[in-house]
Amino acid sequence: MKRRVWRKHHKWFGLILVFFMLMFCISGIVLNHREAVSGVDVSRKWLPSAYRFDRWNHGLLRGSWRCVHTDSMLLYGSNGIWQTDSQATVFADFNEGLPAGTDHRNVRAVVQTADSSLFALTPYALYRRCGAAWRAVGLPDRQDEWLSDLTQTGDTLIVTGRSHLYLSVYPYRVFEKRSLKAPADADGKVSLFRTVWLLHSGELFGTPGKLLMDGVALLLSMLCVTGLLYWLLPHLIRRFSKQGQIRMAATSLLRTSLRWHDASGRYAFALLMWVSFTGWCLRPPVLLALVGSKVPPVPGTLLDDDNAWNDKLRLLRYDPTCADWLLSTSEGFYALSSLDAVPVKVAQAPSVSVMGLNVWQKDREGRWLVGSFSGMFVWNRANGKVHDYFTGNEVHEVTGPPFGQRAVSGCVSGWQSAPLVVEYVQGTASLTMPESFSELPMSLWNVALEVHTGRIYTILGQGTLIFIFFAGLAAMWCIYSGYVIRKKPASGSSRRI
Repeated sequence: MKRRVWRKHHKWFGLILVFFMLMFCISGIVLNHREAVSGVDVSRKWLPSAYRFDRWNHGLLRGSWRCVHTDSMLLYGSNGIWQTDSQATVFADFNEGLPAGTDHRNVRAVVQTADSSLFALTPYALYRRCGAAWRAVGLPDRQDEWLSDLTQTGDTLIVTGRSHLYLSVYPYRVFEKRSLKAPADADGKVSLFRTVWLLHSGELFGTPGKLLMDGVALLLSMLCVTGLLYWLLPHLIRRFSKQGQIRMAATSLLRTSLRWHDASGRYAFALLMWVSFTGWCLRPPVLLALVGSKVPPVPGTLLDDDNAWNDKLRLLRYDPTCADWLLSTSEGFYALSSLDAVPVKVAQAPSVSVMGLNVWQKDREGRWLVGSFSGMFVWNRANGKVHDYFTGNEVHEVTGPPFGQRAVSGCVSGWQSAPLVVEYVQGTASLTMPESFSELPMSLWNVALEVHTGRIYTILGQGTLIFIFFAGLAAMWCIYSGYVIRKKPASGSSRRI
């Protein structure tokens, strides 16, 4: 194409994308520093109405625990824990002692041991109820490992981290860190999706990598601002043509903006294209191609670890029917005869969303209820059959969008005769939610995630699923067209400013 056409492409793609690119950059920096912003919340009244809680949706209600020797029940989810009566008519805050900030109150599980001790787990810490407040429980050599599940079997309490298990027995004062053996089908490879994800954030190379990506985000923000100034300032210069001082200042700013825009875009071209491409890969439809693919870990990086389960563990359960342990991981279900045994892949198992399990418990007939954003399934390990919980139809493992027709985000047991399933979008009409809960805050990190994935633009409806696909293509085209028109011209040619 002629240079003039390239200029038009760069100009109009840039003007259309400038707001969205700035939002990507700001939200990306926030996402890269979760712990630093974990205490900051945003009121839902400032967000689109679709983000208001309604009928316990959006993960507000993940699970329940009926307290022993009392007539009360604990409900927990993304915004903490509440105590209610047997009829779920009165709700009392049960978060005293948990750190401030919704991100610290994203409760993954609540367990009461045989001695009536209450434990609660968030991704950041394990807590024990002491009197009227929660107190953090230390886990040995945990470092920065995220925690994902809490369960008990007999007198053993088990915390499942993303890479290790932490076990304790009565009186639950000391925990033992344990690494599971590599599975029988281990090949040393890692998820391509996670590799690209960590490349996009820079986390693959630790703190230096994250800071580099922060720098790229700041650079891209500067390109957006200087590009906008380059388009806007000529209009101001013409408008104030008779006011010499203003015109001179605007002209000087125009030249400075162009100089910075030109140099930054030219010399950082490869990094800008890289961050745009990797981000483009992390949403549908490209995401679906990455999820099932595996590659060798990049040597010397976060993924290059001797632990075969590095960042792969999700939930653990003991199955008394089969007298073995079941392990839910990012690579499927595994069975272990003991926690010291070699995990073996379970061939016939329910489909689970890439975002992991939200429900995993036994029903009254001893079958497993398995719920995620892919749906809810009844899993009979005795015959290996899986049935859809809602329709009763037998199903087989399928791959598809990470969000199914009925995305399950939680389940309440012990309140009615049958488990009360909570859907992420629709919630549940069987349990009345206090009106005051509708505007409970969202963590700044989660708001940034909604912005970065494009889900915040609810006006697009289902189009938010493919927003990143088209926005990413447009961004890469804008960056490339800018590089074409600003690269050093051939000898003897001229370039217009």
